[in-house]
Amino acid sequence: MSNRYVILPAHKYSSIRLVRIPKDFEQHEAYRHITGLIAQVEEENPDYGWDDIAAMLEDHDIEIIDFALGPALD
Repeated sequence: MSNRYVILPAHKYSSIRLVRIPKDFEQHEAYRHITGLIAQVEEENPDYGWDDIAAMLEDHDIEIIDFALGPALD
């Protein structure tokens, strides 16, 4: 099975993130799981930042991937 990824969109282009999901996750399951983890960080720490979210995702075997954002497609 090949690697599968999820884009975490953002209004600011510099805040867009790419993560690799574990191979045993279905696509819809990964979306719900990631949403739940982000919500948990937000609830536990109102002053959260990206590092807090990244740590939570990595604790659940969701890998943060470095990437270059290309030009927008219309």
